[in-house]
Amino acid sequence: MCNIMAVPSWLRIFTDYQRMFAAIKKSLGTARLEGTGTGGGGCVNEGEVYKTDTGKVFLKRNSKSKAREMFDGEYESLKAIIATGTVKAPVPHVVVDNPAGGAVLVMEYVDMHNLNRHAATLGKQLAKLHLHNIEAEKTSQTESSRVGLSKEDGPVYVSQFGFPVTTCCGFLEQDNTWCDDWVVFYTRKLQQQLSMIENEYGDREARELWSHLQLKIPQYFTNIEVKPSLLHGDLWSGNAAETTDCPVIFDPASFYGHHEYDLAISAMFGGFSRRFWDEYHGIIPKAPGWNNRHKLYKLFHNLNHWNHFGSGYRSGSLQLMRDLCH
Repeated sequence: MCNIMAVPSWLRIFTDYQRMFAAIKKSLGTARLEGTGTGGGGCVNEGEVYKTDTGKVFLKRNSKSKAREMFDGEYESLKAIIATGTVKAPVPHVVVDNPAGGAVLVMEYVDMHNLNRHAATLGKQLAKLHLHNIEAEKTSQTESSRVGLSKEDGPVYVSQFGFPVTTCCGFLEQDNTWCDDWVVFYTRKLQQQLSMIENEYGDREARELWSHLQLKIPQYFTNIEVKPSLLHGDLWSGNAAETTDCPVIFDPASFYGHHEYDLAISAMFGGFSRRFWDEYHGIIPKAPGWNNRHKLYKLFHNLNHWNHFGSGYRSGSLQLMRDLCH
């Protein structure tokens, strides 16, 4: 009987990485892809700066089974934001499967620092991002579209709420199925989060509060008209920075929604400076009922963090629901 030696695991991993790097080189048209040892990661992904024939790129890696879907969504989000010409974001180059598991997003390397000098500019540019699709409705000479791709005669107005692909806020996918009604779309987003909490925790109070709150949600939108804005979708202070010349936003989880939604997580986890808020609201003033809707939008992110990181976010989620039910 033949004794066939198994391939060592380290050799399989090495071979998989070689195949992945070969695919990246081919996509970028570079013979050089050399790690610098610098980079960073967050609670979801890891990243590293690489040198190519034409400059540096940033490789963002994730080994989870749905990493490709997550990075495809981020790729399309970055493309959509960049296409508006309103605010800088890293240019995405390619998404490549990792044969060892997961995927890699390759994007432009941007030399960024903590947001400081350009905080006010970011407030102004975020408002312009949010107005871009709304203004396209006024100028578009073509039929309304779901896709939102630019044409030679200007941007195409996106008339519905949603996004062409799935995007992930953290590592949890969002249901971006197109919808004509923002209240229906957003209620569905909350329901998706609460269904995950029910499956994982079976939390009785969350279930009871939601049964009341979902009936009240339409009340928070009386006397205002919500039109689709392209959103970053996860714009907390850790997903914004600046170069020498301008602010930069990254790690988006985009969809077309109510512009106020982006401001909920912008006010959490340290938030942005007063200069940011003053510039933003100087262009888009607060509409009647803003405070309650701000809580309603914060609720999504508290629930999303509960689903990501556990019951440490339970009390904040339930308190928001109690406040909104009163």
